[in-house]
Amino acid sequence: MGRPMAANLVKAGHEVTVWNRTPKEVSGATTAATPAEAVRGKEAVWVCVSDTKAVQGVIFGPSGASSGLSSGTIVVDSSTISPSASLTIMEGLQELGCDLLDAPVTGSKVAAESGQLIFMIGGAPHNIERVEPLLRAMGKQVIHMGDNGKGLSAKLAQNMNIVFIYEGLCESLTLAKKLGVPPEKMFQLIEASMIRSGVAEYKKPFILANDFTANFPLKLMHKDIRLMMDAAKEHGVDLPGVTKIEEIYEEASKAGFDDLDYAATIMLLEERAGLRIRGK
Repeated sequence: MGRPMAANLVKAGHEVTVWNRTPKEVSGATTAATPAEAVRGKEAVWVCVSDTKAVQGVIFGPSGASSGLSSGTIVVDSSTISPSASLTIMEGLQELGCDLLDAPVTGSKVAAESGQLIFMIGGAPHNIERVEPLLRAMGKQVIHMGDNGKGLSAKLAQNMNIVFIYEGLCESLTLAKKLGVPPEKMFQLIEASMIRSGVAEYKKPFILANDFTANFPLKLMHKDIRLMMDAAKEHGVDLPGVTKIEEIYEEASKAGFDDLDYAATIMLLEERAGLRIRGK
């Protein structure tokens, strides 16, 4: 996600320096050797990495951004991480005279490449105004969810909806297929009725083509499910449905699906129903 986001900033005429744990160049951008080097002298810093540990490392780790930040710099984190951990990171940045917005995104790789992401942001309105030109270069809509941590809270709740919708789609397609109704016919019905959804529309061509190349890797959705469960436990919320879905993702992970798209969970159901032989 981060690479096309950076590319769109370059296209919009911004001066961009990039750093990635696995070195990757972005045409038109300067490549730095460390996070500290990347942020030196910058007005805004954007982070987009895989998990909470990675965010903490890239900011406060050895040669991390914190050692190169200038006072007054705004840091924007588009990673999906723990809301409570993000608040701790914010406090550490504020001690350096900087500030933080949590700004996770939705839209997957396609929207990142086309500059059509939707940002859900937690933080002060004046900080959002500071980075508005950058947001405009990368996305089509910004939704201010509230103060710090609320963007991430909304992201976890949104991804919860996605995993529920997709699991329901998987189970219904599997049952229909076992009863002799082709997936193509089920999608035709879904699209014509009140159960139509963006999730079904987006995943349809991949399911029908049996193509589970990662758009959003299963291991990252699994990580987000665990974040949902951690946040729920922290705030005394019961999530029985998510708990069951997490078991499915755990099984999928053990089956070697981590680097496939999260849509690959349908293969487990088809195997159990005798509709698929693993590896075929």
